Amino acid sequence: MMTVRPASERGNANFGWLDSRHTFSFGSYYDPAHMGFGTLRVINEDKVAPGRGFPTHSHRDMEIISYVVDGALEHKDSIGNGSIIRPGDVQRMSAGSGISHSEYNASKESPVHFLQIWVLPDKQGIEPGYEQTYFSPEEKQGRLRLVGSQDGRDGSITIHQDMNLYAAQLGLNEQVDYTLQGNRLAWVQVVRGQINLNKNLLSAGDGAAISASEAVSIAGQTDDTEILLFDMAA
Repeated sequence: MMTVRPASERGNANFGWLDSRHTFSFGSYYDPAHMGFGTLRVINEDKVAPGRGFPTHSHRDMEIISYVVDGALEHKDSIGNGSIIRPGDVQRMSAGSGISHSEYNASKESPVHFLQIWVLPDKQGIEPGYEQTYFSPEEKQGRLRLVGSQDGRDGSITIHQDMNLYAAQLGLNEQVDYTLQGNRLAWVQVVRGQINLNKNLLSAGDGAAISASEAVSIAGQTDDTEILLFDMAA
């Protein structure tokens, strides 16, 4: 079974310096029909103006993943990490027992466009942690590249949850296939471009919830399509 979540139906918070689109309920946007999917709790598509950002704030008991689409995001946290996240990087911050961090556009001239993803952890109160890994376009071109997993295999970041996160870049009519095993769930998020997902046309910002051991076929409909696929326990 597949249910499409159109980009046009997402929540929106626009503060001038920040334009944020919420796939699931977040902040002042509340929709009881869209509180998350499986252990996937948040997918926010954020565009932050040059030199602006989120001042230091705190989190607990959440796996927070940042995926930059365009531009550069500067990260600093209370456990001593400071980094710049750029396209190709996948960053995971485990909030665990408590962490504070800030996120700012690293550029004074250009906006930064990124996805902020929250995953419910399998345990509460773990030691806060941080990880960032770069995956080249060649690693993702025409294939589903594992970029996050519970055991950190194949060079992926470690996610403290039974979840496999894949990224793919697709050219026009380039196709990847995936079979959802057993009692598991999948979410496909279109980062850029357009895809044909099991004969459904999805565009940038659209998402789709998939269940019931369905075979997944994803074909690029533009030259520069990019997608994320989450495979998680039901």
